[in-house]
Amino acid sequence: MPVDHSPIPAPDVLSAFEAAKGFMPLNEGLALYAAATEAARLGLPLLEVGTYCGRSTLLLADAARAGGVLAVTVDHHRGSEEQQPGWEYHDPATVDPRTGVMDTLPAFRRTLYEAGLEDHVIAVVGRSPQAASVWARPLGLVFIDGGHTDAHASADYGGWVPHLAPGGLLVIHDVFPDPADGGQAPYRVYLRALESGAFTEITVTDSLRVLRRKGADDLARG
Repeated sequence: MPVDHSPIPAPDVLSAFEAAKGFMPLNEGLALYAAATEAARLGLPLLEVGTYCGRSTLLLADAARAGGVLAVTVDHHRGSEEQQPGWEYHDPATVDPRTGVMDTLPAFRRTLYEAGLEDHVIAVVGRSPQAASVWARPLGLVFIDGGHTDAHASADYGGWVPHLAPGGLLVIHDVFPDPADGGQAPYRVYLRALESGAFTEITVTDSLRVLRRKGADDLARG
């Protein structure tokens, strides 16, 4: 039987991940961690769009810590469409009692603090397209896990993928080819990436897709 040499998060980080509020299952989290560990070798920041309460951020932060880079996570912390009151993924505990609107930033900050990973993460609080418009540095990884409407997913792709370095990894969550399994916006972004000719698919783990941005030599070979 072949030996699995996939990297595994530190035990305390794995425990924190499993305890944190969020939606990513363990197997997809481990695939994300493996991608982040590989991407960190480029010596460039690892970026996540869609923080929520920091469940997946823990994995990026641990990989960033090990690789000597930083994780950057972007979210307005007011919740995506399906997390609003009356929708399936709404959690009343995320509502600020003073304002009556969602605010996941306090939970996110507690998640990072309790895991001892604050020093390895830059939290950008704001809208993804606005943040992307002022970002100027190459990235080793772009993880798209924000709003799941076509407008939001497409804007995340269009805003951040131009900053992804050759050889960097594009990770897309909640990719469901069958509409019966989930919304189609992330799937359409995934198809857009493949159809661009700029990416090669690396791994598929349930709804998590990992693609590598081709370098100049790859593009020249077609």
